[in-house]
Amino acid sequence: LRGPGIGVQTACTTSLVAVHLACQSLLAGECDLALAGGTSIAALRKEGYLYDEDGPYSADGRCRAFDAKASGMVGGDGVGILVLRRLADALAQGDHVRAVIRGSAVNNDGAGKVGFLAPGVDGQRRVVREALSIAGVDARSIGYVEAHGTGTPLGDMIEVAALTDAFRADTDARGYCGLGSVK
Repeated sequence: LRGPGIGVQTACTTSLVAVHLACQSLLAGECDLALAGGTSIAALRKEGYLYDEDGPYSADGRCRAFDAKASGMVGGDGVGILVLRRLADALAQGDHVRAVIRGSAVNNDGAGKVGFLAPGVDGQRRVVREALSIAGVDARSIGYVEAHGTGTPLGDMIEVAALTDAFRADTDARGYCGLGSVK
Protein backbone atom coordinates (compact mmCIF):
# COMPACT_ATOMS: atom_id res chain seq x y z
CA LEU A 1 0.00 0.00 0.00
CA ARG A 2 1.16 3.52 -0.75
CA GLY A 3 -0.10 7.03 -0.38
CA PRO A 4 -0.13 9.95 1.97
CA GLY A 5 -1.21 9.81 5.60
CA ILE A 6 -2.43 13.24 6.63
CA GLY A 7 -3.94 14.46 9.89
CA VAL A 8 -6.32 17.37 9.32
CA GLN A 9 -7.80 19.78 11.87
CA THR A 10 -9.84 22.65 10.47
CA ALA A 11 -12.58 22.98 13.10
CA CYS A 12 -16.00 22.57 11.46
CA THR A 13 -14.65 21.56 8.05
CA THR A 14 -12.20 18.84 9.09
CA SER A 15 -14.05 15.89 7.52
CA LEU A 16 -14.82 17.70 4.26
CA VAL A 17 -11.24 18.91 3.89
CA ALA A 18 -10.05 15.34 4.55
CA VAL A 19 -12.37 14.07 1.79
CA HIS A 20 -11.15 16.79 -0.58
CA LEU A 21 -7.50 15.89 0.10
CA ALA A 22 -8.25 12.18 -0.40
CA CYS A 23 -9.94 12.92 -3.74
CA GLN A 24 -6.93 14.97 -4.83
CA SER A 25 -4.59 12.10 -3.90
CA LEU A 26 -6.71 9.65 -5.90
CA LEU A 27 -6.80 11.97 -8.93
CA ALA A 28 -3.02 12.52 -8.74
CA GLY A 29 -2.38 8.76 -8.60
CA GLU A 30 -0.78 8.97 -5.15
CA CYS A 31 -3.01 6.11 -4.01
CA ASP A 32 -5.66 3.73 -5.34
CA LEU A 33 -7.86 3.69 -2.26
CA ALA A 34 -8.30 6.35 0.40
CA LEU A 35 -9.93 6.48 3.81
CA ALA A 36 -11.18 9.93 4.82
CA GLY A 37 -13.32 11.18 7.63
CA GLY A 38 -13.31 12.69 11.03
CA THR A 39 -13.83 12.05 14.67
CA SER A 40 -14.62 14.05 17.77
CA ILE A 41 -14.48 12.18 21.03
CA ALA A 42 -13.85 14.11 24.21
CA ALA A 43 -14.00 11.46 26.92
CA LEU A 44 -12.69 13.82 29.58
CA ARG A 45 -14.85 16.79 28.60
CA LYS A 46 -17.06 18.24 31.28
CA GLU A 47 -20.71 18.30 30.30
CA GLY A 48 -22.24 21.66 29.50
CA TYR A 49 -20.83 25.10 28.81
CA LEU A 50 -21.25 28.68 29.88
CA TYR A 51 -23.43 30.50 27.38
CA ASP A 52 -22.02 33.75 25.96
CA GLU A 53 -24.38 35.86 23.85
CA ASP A 54 -21.54 36.69 21.43
CA GLY A 55 -20.18 33.13 21.34
CA PRO A 56 -20.91 30.22 19.01
CA TYR A 57 -22.77 27.99 21.49
CA SER A 58 -26.55 27.60 21.71
CA ALA A 59 -28.50 29.42 24.40
CA ASP A 60 -30.75 26.42 25.08
CA GLY A 61 -28.50 23.45 24.28
CA ARG A 62 -30.13 22.69 20.90
CA CYS A 63 -28.66 23.23 17.44
CA ARG A 64 -31.27 24.50 15.00
CA ALA A 65 -29.55 24.94 11.65
CA PHE A 66 -31.43 27.23 9.24
CA ASP A 67 -34.20 27.81 11.79
CA ALA A 68 -35.66 31.11 13.01
CA LYS A 69 -34.95 29.93 16.60
CA ALA A 70 -31.25 29.25 15.88
CA SER A 71 -29.00 30.57 18.63
CA GLY A 72 -25.80 28.54 18.21
CA MET A 73 -24.14 25.18 17.98
CA VAL A 74 -23.76 22.31 20.41
CA GLY A 75 -20.67 20.10 20.57
CA GLY A 76 -20.91 16.36 20.26
CA ASP A 77 -19.02 13.12 19.86
CA GLY A 78 -18.95 10.98 16.75
CA VAL A 79 -16.96 9.39 13.99
CA GLY A 80 -17.47 9.01 10.27
CA ILE A 81 -15.29 7.56 7.53
CA LEU A 82 -15.53 7.14 3.77
CA VAL A 83 -13.75 4.61 1.60
CA LEU A 84 -12.90 6.34 -1.66
CA ARG A 85 -11.74 5.00 -5.02
CA ARG A 86 -11.65 6.30 -8.54
CA LEU A 87 -15.02 5.44 -10.10
CA ALA A 88 -13.52 3.39 -12.95
CA ASP A 89 -11.53 1.28 -10.46
CA ALA A 90 -14.55 0.76 -8.20
CA LEU A 91 -16.73 -0.34 -11.11
CA ALA A 92 -14.01 -2.64 -12.46
CA GLN A 93 -13.71 -4.33 -9.05
CA GLY A 94 -17.47 -4.67 -8.62
CA ASP A 95 -17.59 -2.37 -5.59
CA HIS A 96 -20.95 -1.14 -4.31
CA VAL A 97 -20.89 2.54 -5.29
CA ARG A 98 -23.03 4.59 -2.90
CA ALA A 99 -22.18 8.04 -4.25
CA VAL A 100 -19.91 9.78 -6.72
CA ILE A 101 -17.91 12.90 -5.87
CA ARG A 102 -17.74 14.86 -9.10
CA GLY A 103 -15.74 17.79 -7.79
CA SER A 104 -14.61 19.56 -4.64
CA ALA A 105 -12.84 22.73 -3.62
CA VAL A 106 -11.52 24.32 -0.43
CA ASN A 107 -10.56 27.85 0.47
CA ASN A 108 -9.95 30.24 3.31
CA ASP A 109 -11.31 33.72 2.79
CA GLY A 110 -8.78 35.22 5.23
CA ALA A 111 -9.37 38.92 5.76
CA GLY A 112 -12.70 38.62 3.89
CA LYS A 113 -14.20 36.78 6.85
CA VAL A 114 -16.88 38.43 8.94
CA GLY A 115 -14.99 37.24 12.02
CA PHE A 116 -12.92 34.36 13.31
CA LEU A 117 -16.02 32.17 13.75
CA ALA A 118 -17.84 33.28 10.58
CA PRO A 119 -16.77 33.18 6.92
CA GLY A 120 -17.47 35.86 4.35
CA VAL A 121 -20.17 35.60 1.70
CA ASP A 122 -17.76 36.26 -1.18
CA GLY A 123 -15.28 33.55 -0.16
CA GLN A 124 -18.05 31.01 0.32
CA ARG A 125 -19.65 31.94 -3.03
CA ARG A 126 -16.31 31.59 -4.83
CA VAL A 127 -15.55 28.14 -3.40
CA VAL A 128 -19.05 26.87 -4.30
CA ARG A 129 -18.61 28.19 -7.85
CA GLU A 130 -15.17 26.55 -8.04
CA ALA A 131 -16.54 23.18 -6.91
CA LEU A 132 -19.40 23.39 -9.44
CA SER A 133 -16.93 24.28 -12.20
CA ILE A 134 -14.53 21.46 -11.32
CA ALA A 135 -17.46 19.02 -11.26
CA GLY A 136 -18.83 20.34 -14.56
CA VAL A 137 -22.21 20.76 -12.87
CA ASP A 138 -24.78 23.47 -13.47
CA ALA A 139 -26.49 24.59 -10.26
CA ARG A 140 -29.89 24.03 -11.93
CA SER A 141 -29.24 20.27 -11.81
CA ILE A 142 -28.86 20.22 -8.02
CA GLY A 143 -31.97 19.34 -6.01
CA TYR A 144 -30.51 19.31 -2.49
CA VAL A 145 -27.52 20.83 -0.67
CA GLU A 146 -26.32 19.26 2.57
CA ALA A 147 -24.80 22.35 4.11
CA HIS A 148 -22.72 23.24 7.13
CA GLY A 149 -25.62 24.80 9.01
CA THR A 150 -23.89 26.46 11.95
CA GLY A 151 -27.12 26.94 13.85
CA THR A 152 -26.09 30.56 14.43
CA PRO A 153 -28.09 33.43 12.95
CA LEU A 154 -24.96 35.02 11.44
CA GLY A 155 -23.33 31.83 10.11
CA ASP A 156 -26.52 30.45 8.58
CA MET A 157 -27.32 33.81 6.97
CA ILE A 158 -23.84 33.93 5.39
CA GLU A 159 -24.12 30.35 4.13
CA VAL A 160 -27.56 30.92 2.58
CA ALA A 161 -26.46 34.20 0.98
CA ALA A 162 -23.32 32.60 -0.48
CA LEU A 163 -25.19 29.58 -1.85
CA THR A 164 -27.88 31.84 -3.30
CA ASP A 165 -25.27 34.04 -5.01
CA ALA A 166 -23.38 31.01 -6.33
CA PHE A 167 -26.51 29.35 -7.71
CA ARG A 168 -27.82 32.64 -9.20
CA ALA A 169 -24.86 32.56 -11.60
CA ASP A 170 -26.66 29.65 -13.34
CA THR A 171 -30.34 30.39 -12.74
CA ASP A 172 -32.88 32.80 -11.32
CA ALA A 173 -35.21 29.90 -10.46
CA ARG A 174 -36.44 29.70 -6.87
CA GLY A 175 -37.65 26.89 -4.66
CA TYR A 176 -36.10 24.04 -6.67
CA CYS A 177 -33.24 23.10 -4.35
CA GLY A 178 -33.64 21.87 -0.78
CA LEU A 179 -31.23 22.95 1.93
CA GLY A 180 -30.46 21.07 5.13
CA SER A 181 -27.84 20.09 7.65
CA VAL A 182 -27.46 16.72 9.36
CA LYS A 183 -26.91 18.52 12.66
